[in-house]
Amino acid sequence: MQETSATVHLKDLWNDEKANELSGNQLSLLRYRSNLLGADLRITNFGGGNTSSKIELPDPFTGRPVRVLAVKGSGGDLGSIQDSGFALVCMDRLEQLKEIYRGEAREDEMVGYYPLSAFGENRVAASIDTPLHAFLPFPHVDHLHPDWAIALAASANGKRKMEEFNRKFGRQIVWVPWQRPGFELALLIEKAVQDNPGCDGLILGSHGLFTWGRTQRECYLNSIRTIDQMGEFILEHQKKKGSMFGGQQHAPLAGRKKIAAQILPAMRGAMSSNRRVIAHYTDDPDALAFAGSKWSKQLGALGTSCPDHFLRTRICPLFIDWDPASEDLSALQSRIREQAVSYRTEYRNYYEDWATPDSPKLRDSNPSVVLIPGVGLFGFGKNKKEARITTEFFINAIHVMAGANALEDGEVEHPLPHARRPEHSKQFEQFHNYVALPRSEAFRIEYWALEEAKLQRMPAEAEFSRKIVLIAGGGNGVGREVALLLARKGAHVVVADLDAESATNVAGEVAKIASSDVVASTVTDLANAESMAETVRFTVLQFGGIDAVVNTAAIYPVPGDGGRLTPAQWSKTFQINVTGNYLLAEAAEWVFKDQDLPAAMVLVSSANALVPKKGSEAYDTSKTAVNHLIRELAVGLAPRVRVNGIAPATVVAGSTMFPRDRVMQSLQKYKIEFSESESTEELRGKLADFYAQRTLTRRPILPQDCARAIVWLLSDESAKTTGHVIPVDGGLGDAFLR
Repeated sequence: MQETSATVHLKDLWNDEKANELSGNQLSLLRYRSNLLGADLRITNFGGGNTSSKIELPDPFTGRPVRVLAVKGSGGDLGSIQDSGFALVCMDRLEQLKEIYRGEAREDEMVGYYPLSAFGENRVAASIDTPLHAFLPFPHVDHLHPDWAIALAASANGKRKMEEFNRKFGRQIVWVPWQRPGFELALLIEKAVQDNPGCDGLILGSHGLFTWGRTQRECYLNSIRTIDQMGEFILEHQKKKGSMFGGQQHAPLAGRKKIAAQILPAMRGAMSSNRRVIAHYTDDPDALAFAGSKWSKQLGALGTSCPDHFLRTRICPLFIDWDPASEDLSALQSRIREQAVSYRTEYRNYYEDWATPDSPKLRDSNPSVVLIPGVGLFGFGKNKKEARITTEFFINAIHVMAGANALEDGEVEHPLPHARRPEHSKQFEQFHNYVALPRSEAFRIEYWALEEAKLQRMPAEAEFSRKIVLIAGGGNGVGREVALLLARKGAHVVVADLDAESATNVAGEVAKIASSDVVASTVTDLANAESMAETVRFTVLQFGGIDAVVNTAAIYPVPGDGGRLTPAQWSKTFQINVTGNYLLAEAAEWVFKDQDLPAAMVLVSSANALVPKKGSEAYDTSKTAVNHLIRELAVGLAPRVRVNGIAPATVVAGSTMFPRDRVMQSLQKYKIEFSESESTEELRGKLADFYAQRTLTRRPILPQDCARAIVWLLSDESAKTTGHVIPVDGGLGDAFLR
């Protein structure tokens, strides 16, 4: 094989200098090769594909070299895998399994031997594809799921088109009929290579691509060159074909993002009949073209072909039968609710049709993919990352269908090349040239005991992992601490603040704790109703809905030289501190109503609401109004939304209401010694310590104290608490209720 690339569509990312640095460590070179392959979604999907190398390592007892298979561990991702992510399995043990194998009906029992075959201390779970790599007689092997290759694998005329491809590019790719991944398939592909000496790759019907090489570099080149050539082959056919999927029936709507924001809460509610889900919306051009095409409903009903796809996308998407040219938004929302119910019924029927007594229990019967003509593609999952990846997988499936569509060149003839035995051909689902797996085979993959075991190994979900929280005033102080605490508890967070830079900075802190997928930031102005409405729409488009709203933002007006506030200052205090809370609740109310899921609001009041004193009349009175607003909102939004508040004593640390000048003025007022060389936080600490002496506990009230109380009020642990204000004041006698 050539050691230089000649690709048109894919880029050769291999860096000789970097590879030479790793040349003494074949495992690190395997990781390097894997990362390069995983860097391009056209080559493989997130978490999909496998790579391997057969290497020699010293036996930990004898020191003698042992031949070991290093293969991507179960559940790993090629793009991000590290050296520690590969399972190390003794090759001689894997070869011995052929003698133990009791046939296809018992092939799952072979997986139990993989941990027993582990080399040394390696305990990475070996994937089901382990023997597929082991039994191929090549040092380095890639098993990938590129769209262009699967388009061939999912075409009714795929084997014939593959032979045409071989002639065009001088290749020797071999077709292998569909067989569920596992030990039986490993023996099939081993025989295919033995029967076709000189072959340089395998296409697995309805599945994917195998390529290999004598060196890491040669294997990488063989993979990208093969995929690139298949891309050239498919794209040539698409160019000749012209329109895809029977042509356009519904054009993309100009206001589709606005429509998506309007329907997402209702859609999320409909898809959360089992457990809450997080949403991802995309108006990717390919998704729009597919959703609006004449064949989208029929192709969508078939579902995806590659097992790697439908493990994410379920057996098929929910296609909303809606005419964007003649039907309005209310019709669309009604259609979503109705068809979600129908989908769940059909999915349960699918489960009952194929389940056996030892099948895993039915999981969620809701769709994970929804297509709407003119609007686009929606994905749903337990978190934002899963929802986003689900949409990416279905876009991959669209590319596969487009490729199969382009390769169509006549009537479909049986037996299909996908069927291992001719009598099984009619079991495969098909529309035009696109072939999907038989429902029985799809079920065997989706509810595979081995797949269930992989799911069971996943860590338990965090407390707030399926919840979306909008934090107004999240750029500083208490709001910042709420965002950070929720991030540690798995929440999806929108940090909203009048100060865009502060909001962005806090979002960055959240991303470091969790990931960039779970956080977004935006500007919001509590004095502007439209700004808050836009903040709500922003949150909905980011994650699909809202489960909780927190507002920590407020202003404390400083009197002028005469010691009195101007009418404008008084008015603005109430506009921000009281009306802003009311308008924020009003802006979010439609979301709570449409998604119809239990939700919560927490507003921040103050101990000052109960403690009259001179010089802070506007602030104190506004917070008294907030206390009653909490009760009014609790009544008005019940039973769907719980509304509570906290009433801290003075929180100085990190507060924008205590800028340096105000802190120094207060220190002077209370005759507390300080130096101007001290930092603002040091000065705030002195003032906080002084205020703490007024309380029973004599401990300063910190933003973290308030955040913990707020998060408790958002949690299910306070599910029966609403209309209340919890003091977080260290025991301030003057604020005792009376």
